[in-house]
Amino acid sequence: MADDDRRHGAGEYEPGDTSMRVGMESLRERGLEPEELRERLIDAIGAEFSTYYYYTNLRMHLAGHEDYKEIAEDARLEDRAHFELVAPRVYELGGSLPNDIGTFMERASCPHAELPVPMGGDAPDNIEQLDAESVLEVLLEAERCAIRTWSEICDMTQGKDPRTYDMASRILQEEIEHEAWFVELLSMERDGEINPAGHFVRGEPGDAPLSTNRRFNDSA
Repeated sequence: MADDDRRHGAGEYEPGDTSMRVGMESLRERGLEPEELRERLIDAIGAEFSTYYYYTNLRMHLAGHEDYKEIAEDARLEDRAHFELVAPRVYELGGSLPNDIGTFMERASCPHAELPVPMGGDAPDNIEQLDAESVLEVLLEAERCAIRTWSEICDMTQGKDPRTYDMASRILQEEIEHEAWFVELLSMERDGEINPAGHFVRGEPGDAPLSTNRRFNDSA
């Protein structure tokens, strides 16, 4: 049998043609527009990158709650892992990240997880509202937006794009964990209620057991 007679040995493009991507065309054949998916992914990882930044600030304002800080740190670093996991997929789908970070942040699929009370300069009159309860509420709602975002990506790609679905599914599982962590903490901090999440410290902060790319060095 000649090589070009094999079932998948050749397609519609000339050998060596770099202007087209079979990986994108295969999605189109399954009814998924790769360009639309690509744009949704940029919005989704924009939110993950935004959350990584804003969680840094939120964590620093959990004064006197080292246990809360540790859990917020897990979520913060895992959100960075989500960004790093999916960013290459944008390029595989023929796209790129926005050159301007302001544009990137404007596209984020979730509201920024800002401090409930602005800081800097003169302390505002309502500075007493910047307590653990208010910070935990922001953290919780950010996780809920992430769950909605990655659930949408899973729905788009299930049965059509195994690669993106695998990434989104793993991220979604970690975001669901994050929500449960903050439900537990807020329930106790605000209401004095026991609402267990089953959280236990990761092996290392931000271990991201489901979503971290394989580490080739300590900077990954």
